[in-house]
Amino acid sequence: MRVAVIGTGYVGLVVGTCLADLGNNVICVDIDKEKIAKLNKGICPIYEPGLPELIEKNIKACRLEFTTDLAKAVKNSYVIYIAVGTPQAKNGRADLRYVKQAAEQIGKAMESEKVIVNKSTVPVGTADMIKRIIAKHYKGEFHVVSNPEFLREGSAVSDFLKPDRVVIGYESPKAKKVMQQLYKPIKARKFYTDIRSAELIKYASNAFLATKISFINEIAMLCDKVGANVKDVATGVGLDKRINPHFLQAGCGWGGSCFPKDVTALIHIAKQHGLELKIPKAAKDTNRQAKLLPVKKLKKKLGKLRGKRIALLGLAFKPNTDDMREASSITIANELKKAGAKIVAYDPIAEENAKRIMPWIKCCQEPYETLKQADAAILVTEWPEFSKLNFKKVKRLMKRPIIIDGRNFLNKETLLNMGFEYEAMGV
Repeated sequence: MRVAVIGTGYVGLVVGTCLADLGNNVICVDIDKEKIAKLNKGICPIYEPGLPELIEKNIKACRLEFTTDLAKAVKNSYVIYIAVGTPQAKNGRADLRYVKQAAEQIGKAMESEKVIVNKSTVPVGTADMIKRIIAKHYKGEFHVVSNPEFLREGSAVSDFLKPDRVVIGYESPKAKKVMQQLYKPIKARKFYTDIRSAELIKYASNAFLATKISFINEIAMLCDKVGANVKDVATGVGLDKRINPHFLQAGCGWGGSCFPKDVTALIHIAKQHGLELKIPKAAKDTNRQAKLLPVKKLKKKLGKLRGKRIALLGLAFKPNTDDMREASSITIANELKKAGAKIVAYDPIAEENAKRIMPWIKCCQEPYETLKQADAAILVTEWPEFSKLNFKKVKRLMKRPIIIDGRNFLNKETLLNMGFEYEAMGV
């Protein structure tokens, strides 16, 4: 099938590349000429395991190409994905300017029947807006589909090719048939529903997962007060099949491009319709508290932080990505800065992105350099290499062997036996 993908950001690039790998002829479109030039040479602009290899493979197989010519891509394709950004506006709503621009350009370029698939995360009713915009410029038959994405950074390729489910919102039988054919190679349940339900499923899913994390983070705060172990509590709770153990890992808050934006957007959607969603709002409030916990624990250990050298292990919002959007490290670093601490940090991937956001942080090239003469360390991102550190060496390097484990990632018993002062989240 001939497919165009409008937007080569995180979602668009993964979707386009994976669709090509399924045997389709895919043209990915972006206005960034430099990015397109690099992609046509097989250079991947984002860090995502497995994606560079798939891009190179499918370019060589002549199934994947990149262009700035949107009109050409539309004319040469039958299925057109909209995968542009929907950033959060100041009032919390999703900013749809790029979706509107894409729909208008698609409509102007159309000369025959197309299936337009919205992959961007958008409020309920956006498909209707897309139809209206296209209909202003193209009077023939076309079909609009909602196909929300559920890609996790660090495992996006696998998430697309081996998903839990594929959600498709449609109106016309022809559109459903096209989507059935397109996703036939993917062995997962395909859930077909109306367009508005599909649009809401994405927001509801992310809000529920964010709430689940915030819930276990609140339980971790209670564990600190009563002397319980949140890992054991989460295990016991997660054994219930109705709950399951996923997303019950306590830590210093959630971040990234999806949870913060989508929870806020869902609250705003409800507000527009006269509803107050109290649970998602509470999840956001708890998340703010969770991000501050490592610094609060550190202050209890050290008292005043002014002049103290504090090492941050990890900066990205999660491992296997360089994404710094809404990362807990930003909140933690800003709190440490306000307290007058000297901050040094190490992240194997996210250093460049972190420097753009926090140019005042000193980034080191390896973890031992970061820990040298540190008054304390905070583990912010659970990169696997941190569990493999030589902690005897770490203890010798640090001025005072204090570790605040913001992800409950390290072995508490081992570190305590070695003489570390170890604090975790509810453990």
